[in-house]
Amino acid sequence: MADPSPKRRFDTEAWRRRLGEGWAGGRTRARGYYDWALANDPVTAGFRRPGKPEKTAAGIALALVLAVVVFLLLFDWNWLRGPIGRWASAKYDREIVLAGDLDVNLFSWTPSVSVQALRIGGPDWAREQDTLRVGQIEASARLRKLLAGQIEVPALTVTRPDAVLIIDEEGRQSWALDPDRTDDSGQNLPAIQRLTIREGRLRFTERARNLTLDARVDARETAEGFEEDGERVGFRLIGEGSLNGEPLKLRVRGAPFINVRRNRPYGFTAELTGAGTTVSADGAITRPFDLRRFTADLTLEGRDLNDLYLITGIAAPNTPPYRLDGKLERNRSRWTFNDFAGRVGSSDLGGDLAVDRVNDRLFVEADLASRALDIDDLAAVLGAQPQVTSSGTVASSGSPSRLLPDAPLQVDRLRRMDGRLSYRAASVKRNDFEVREVELGAALDQGILNLDPVAFAFNRGALRGAARINATRDVPYTNLDFRLAGYPLEAIIPARNGAPTVTGVALGRARLEGPGASLHDLASNADGNLSLVVPQGQMRRAFAELLGINVSAGLLRLFSGDRSVTPIRCGVADFAVQNGTATARTLVIDTDVVLTQGTGTINLESETLNLRLDGETKQPRLLRAWAPITVQGSLVSPQVGVDTSDLVTQGGLAGALGALVNPLVALLPFVDPGLAEDANCGALIASAR
Repeated sequence: MADPSPKRRFDTEAWRRRLGEGWAGGRTRARGYYDWALANDPVTAGFRRPGKPEKTAAGIALALVLAVVVFLLLFDWNWLRGPIGRWASAKYDREIVLAGDLDVNLFSWTPSVSVQALRIGGPDWAREQDTLRVGQIEASARLRKLLAGQIEVPALTVTRPDAVLIIDEEGRQSWALDPDRTDDSGQNLPAIQRLTIREGRLRFTERARNLTLDARVDARETAEGFEEDGERVGFRLIGEGSLNGEPLKLRVRGAPFINVRRNRPYGFTAELTGAGTTVSADGAITRPFDLRRFTADLTLEGRDLNDLYLITGIAAPNTPPYRLDGKLERNRSRWTFNDFAGRVGSSDLGGDLAVDRVNDRLFVEADLASRALDIDDLAAVLGAQPQVTSSGTVASSGSPSRLLPDAPLQVDRLRRMDGRLSYRAASVKRNDFEVREVELGAALDQGILNLDPVAFAFNRGALRGAARINATRDVPYTNLDFRLAGYPLEAIIPARNGAPTVTGVALGRARLEGPGASLHDLASNADGNLSLVVPQGQMRRAFAELLGINVSAGLLRLFSGDRSVTPIRCGVADFAVQNGTATARTLVIDTDVVLTQGTGTINLESETLNLRLDGETKQPRLLRAWAPITVQGSLVSPQVGVDTSDLVTQGGLAGALGALVNPLVALLPFVDPGLAEDANCGALIASAR
């Protein structure tokens, strides 16, 4: 077998030879370029054989460099305090003063600066308080990173900082040195590896939310940090204040800053308690110190979701007590609260929430769902006052004497944000209305709130509609249109003696518009119409007879327990609504035995009704008392009675006839020939719809 080593030795030698030839060729070309420069470029020739001018220039340059170095070494940086302060004050339109020593060390791999007694005043609308006072700031930066266009701070020590941050009613921020700047780059801080804050104080005021906070801030650069609640922390912010007149507490804790890196998340915990709300977060800043990006496990707990507006600026409806857990994430201006789940009152609630700024306005998107909704919790959302038990469930949703909630719509909050909401309850806990599913949709744009759909599915039938609320006015103006389809009459009129009084389905429509800050105020001022139609059904014959006060038939059937029924040919109730008063235009109940027609009004402001029903029999009756039925009292618990005044007149006429003619003639006022005709149901129903 041949030895392969000569071949390998041959290849190696050839490679070395080619490399040497290439190197030699490169040197030859470089030498040629240099010779050409010597012959044609006087500067290059001057460096090769410097003459007196070149030597003089080099000496002057070296002397200048040495002079600059000596100058910087001996320079008193305090001479620049005044010029720096005047320049900064003019640039940022506020007083900026460096009252203490200023020292700079440039000749180091980590150049450093020390500033004492720094004072930054407030803007022209908040000059009564300085925005920042600092006893001393000591900071250093890595020269290598600076030359690469980056800032990395190996150490930062701040002693006795006192910051006063104010947001006024117009949303102006006192600490914004450049208020016209629209980006959020100011929240992207340089990486700080060792941070020390001694005796720090932070005072924050937001006038629109009546929010104040006075906090102390401390940070240590050592890995040991602080001992707090059995844990080691490197950063802590602890403060107390008030929110809308109620106590407020804030606590933020973070890991030590030692060896913080941008590619290593920085963990923190935070807890805010105030205005009946507790917000707890356990998360991490994904790229320290970029405060525009972080994630956290978030828990929200409180007495009413509406209170969250004071903390977040997001308008939410009134609710019973709640607790929600989910994942909070911030990515620049966009905040998300995803996959959250929990309870609101006795109902479960979950979904996703996103908050962003669109065209410089807050925009909120929410997709919410419940597996099992308690209808009392929804009533609280619509404005009813929940009665909460000690266990946190809702016992009832408001005053038993009132049907329409009177909680005012907070229009000022709606004007400050836009958004979209969808909500669906897959099932509803057992309730008197037999609601089994709920679907809600809402869109808010520039103070105009569109609710579409507002849908309730019952065991039989459905209520569906839409509403438009103009919240740009001082008093909101609402247009609504709701339709009821297929709702069972037996769910409206209770059974008697174990048998339904009436059966059938109801169709209805409500079209109303008017001003009002609450549902009750809207109804009190509304114009429009209300209609309810029963195309067909059945009624206990005893009650049908009593609609005409048929003593001989109705009372006999009623007291004998008769459960026979008579068909309802139609029932129509059509009301014209003007300034909160609904007046009956058509009020007809037509059965095979009695035609009943009515008049009257419903006062939506007082939630009372005053109706009168007059029945006419369709069959001859010997004993028939002409006495109208009255329906009066509150909408919640109406009282049904008989107007006996006509009955007295009828009895008086009978007595006079009997005295003058014959006792048998006294029966004539009670005899009804039964001449009532069927109502034109088709025309009545068409007009009511």
